[in-house]
Amino acid sequence: MVDAFLAGARDAGADTENIFLARKKINHCLGCFSCWLKSPGTCIQADDMPELMKQFQSADVVVFATPLHNDNVSGSMKDFIDRLLPLGDPHFEKDPEGEVRHVSGPKKAPRFFMIANCGFPEQSHFQVLRLLIRRMTRNFSTEVAGEIYRGWGSSLQDNELKPHVDAYKGLLRTAGMEFAKTGKLSAETARRLEEPLIPAPNYAEIFISNANAYMDQMIEANRKG
Repeated sequence: MVDAFLAGARDAGADTENIFLARKKINHCLGCFSCWLKSPGTCIQADDMPELMKQFQSADVVVFATPLHNDNVSGSMKDFIDRLLPLGDPHFEKDPEGEVRHVSGPKKAPRFFMIANCGFPEQSHFQVLRLLIRRMTRNFSTEVAGEIYRGWGSSLQDNELKPHVDAYKGLLRTAGMEFAKTGKLSAETARRLEEPLIPAPNYAEIFISNANAYMDQMIEANRKG
């Protein structure tokens, strides 16, 4: 999904970089507030976060791309988000809606874009991420640049569904190009991205049948192994 989206963005002239957080050393946030109270802007831990924060701050848009883990982002993504704390300010203010939050850092945050897939077929499984991206942009005083969610994510690697997958990847590429050119997704593209990958009324039943057959096959293979 990310590869196709970024390819489209590059087609439109955007400079892109795909960073895999799982390959970085990112420690858990200690919640000690040293980055606010002792050494403002600097975490006491030594890992890859200083360079990642520089890349974060230099971007116009940051795409948070994650598989869905227990209705939320992956653990490595959550650690990354938590460790952005040094970019903020310990003081408090009210946001435009009157809700209290921490003051944003001195440098304006990039716009946020969320891309995710999950094993379940329905788009309703992304409710937490849809709310999370809005809370994140509120906390960073920025805005939601866009969102792309794909249920039944494993189908994107299913050779039997290749025509449908190729069409969807083409749509992702179009979305990336469109976003790089205009700074947003059109209503039509956003609508099409939410449609089921396979145009069938029994979409969920097809998923259940295929997924259960696969799980039974894997259970049997592991027992023999």
